[in-house]
Amino acid sequence: MSLALTDLFRYPVVQAPMAGGVSRPELVAAVAEAGGLGLLAAGYKTADGMYNEVKQLRRLTGRPFGVNLFMPHPPVADPSAVDLYRDQLAGEASWYETPLGDPDSSGDDGYEAKVAILLEDPVPLVSFTFGCPTREVLDAFAAAGTLTVVTVTSPQEARNAQWAGAAALCVQGGEAGGHQSTHRDDPQGGLTGTGLLTLIAEVRESSSLPVVAAGGLMRGSQITAVLAAGADAAQLGTAFLPCPESGAHPLHKQALTDPLFVTTALTRAFSGRPARGLVNRFVREHGPYAPAAYPQVHHLTSGLRRAAALAGDAQGMALWAGQGHRMAREMPAGELVGLLAAEMEAARAAVSGRSAR
Repeated sequence: MSLALTDLFRYPVVQAPMAGGVSRPELVAAVAEAGGLGLLAAGYKTADGMYNEVKQLRRLTGRPFGVNLFMPHPPVADPSAVDLYRDQLAGEASWYETPLGDPDSSGDDGYEAKVAILLEDPVPLVSFTFGCPTREVLDAFAAAGTLTVVTVTSPQEARNAQWAGAAALCVQGGEAGGHQSTHRDDPQGGLTGTGLLTLIAEVRESSSLPVVAAGGLMRGSQITAVLAAGADAAQLGTAFLPCPESGAHPLHKQALTDPLFVTTALTRAFSGRPARGLVNRFVREHGPYAPAAYPQVHHLTSGLRRAAALAGDAQGMALWAGQGHRMAREMPAGELVGLLAAEMEAARAAVSGRSAR
């Protein structure tokens, strides 16, 4: 029997699936044990790597959790634009003394193999980023008792996900850190995103599916606000980055509240897809010229990002962060879930008190 979204957590707090080693089993388990819903990021992992982390996570908690998959990307990038960007990055390769990566590496992220594993050994929830699976895949997960969540950034994407058979939507506003989960990266669309509260309202008028709201949320009062706007739960990523259970690089954690990094921006500089991060030297120098070419640019810059991290140079790292990054709090993930729950309760009490006057 399939569970409803709200059956998976005590508090409507969902820890975002942050790829690249951030949302590791320790973080997911800590959130789940505290009454939230933790999501394991399968992106940039092999199918076997994902399966091993799922097994590790099951040893850490018996609470419900989810796994996030990247949808495959067809090769649509202009090869000449990728070659031009490769030439521009030559100075970075020389500076960090590391070769640029192969832009023609696989773009499917092992999607089919990961789906097969999760259907054979089901988990409570599977979410999808960068697109919507086919009805066949979504129906197969439903038959396995797995709740499916498709991340959307527009009302049309929400309608498409509902027509395909998704059980719920993750509605991602432009304030969110990391990659914007547009189903199609339009090179002419610019680096913009609809604000979360507006997007929740638009999606609510377009779809009847349960909604998980994501985008710059850092406090319990903000969670209360998106619930009042029509969401069923709130997804937070940047808020969990500084937690000791997070696999984020120490420089990344420190940068969130470092006065040196004063703002965020959507950029294609590191991956070829719009992603929000702290503005550093790499974003300033290369962001204006990066082509719409994911995952080709991601593969090109992967070695540079690793070398910058090893060198302790935050100016060359992808410091993904939402607009609320300066409100980040360093504490264990379980304590953060409890604090968010207390803040939600205080916000509801304040509203009730004002209403009673």
